Amino acid sequence: MGFLQLPALGKVHFHEYGTGTKPLLAFHGYGMTGKQFHVLEKSILPHYHVYGFDHFFHGESQLGNWTEKQILAGMPKIMVRNYVEEWFKIYGRQRFSIMAYSIGANIALILAEEYADLIDELILMAPDGISGYKGFQFLTHNTAGRYLFKWGTKSKWFAPALLKGLKLAGFIDNSLYNIAYNEVDTEQKRLDVYYTLNFIRLLKPNINTVAAMVNQYAINCRLIFGRDDLLFPKSATMPFINLLANAKVDEVPLGHWLVTRELDEFLINNN
Repeated sequence: MGFLQLPALGKVHFHEYGTGTKPLLAFHGYGMTGKQFHVLEKSILPHYHVYGFDHFFHGESQLGNWTEKQILAGMPKIMVRNYVEEWFKIYGRQRFSIMAYSIGANIALILAEEYADLIDELILMAPDGISGYKGFQFLTHNTAGRYLFKWGTKSKWFAPALLKGLKLAGFIDNSLYNIAYNEVDTEQKRLDVYYTLNFIRLLKPNINTVAAMVNQYAINCRLIFGRDDLLFPKSATMPFINLLANAKVDEVPLGHWLVTRELDEFLINNN
């Protein structure tokens, strides 16, 4: 493990694991850390040396001297390049692969835009950034939604009540409800959600460019979806999938909580 000092951003912590030699930059989902992919011990870790980055407001990563106003305005997309450029300074400019889950896919897809000529493989699990989630869009870009999000962060009852309502209405399932509830049961957790989603609000990949780069440089692209995922389902990403010349697409009998030992077994049996 170690740290990268990203110019104008802060200090990003990364975990190292895996017994393989091929470098794999990995970006986790909300509420996790760069160690999230540790469970893929049979399918991924024997082949790769993983560099799993903690997002800001997660793990040991420390955002620099940013004001709340700057955080809410969002991290400029161009700054995503800093991850790779600073990694190159330590490990040398070389080919690498990328893996990401959920909101981590926003960073992964932007890197695929910027460094396609150096990427061997792109592995995306229940990815955000392709079709997006309208709820996140409302909370971070709509004026009323941003006000509601800020107010809800301070309220003890609003976020839990909203989640219960979404569950009853069928917009989220029980597993997603449990995941989300555990991230809003204290004011600090609600504040971390508020800062995280606003901080990444500008990290929107150009999906047409990503698809063109994947095809042009023949990047091995694998997309994995939970069959019962109501947050980032396969169906919402079909326009992107249809642009890819030779992607491998899987649906597994799981929900959004996808990075599990069950997925590890699936990948072993479906290479």
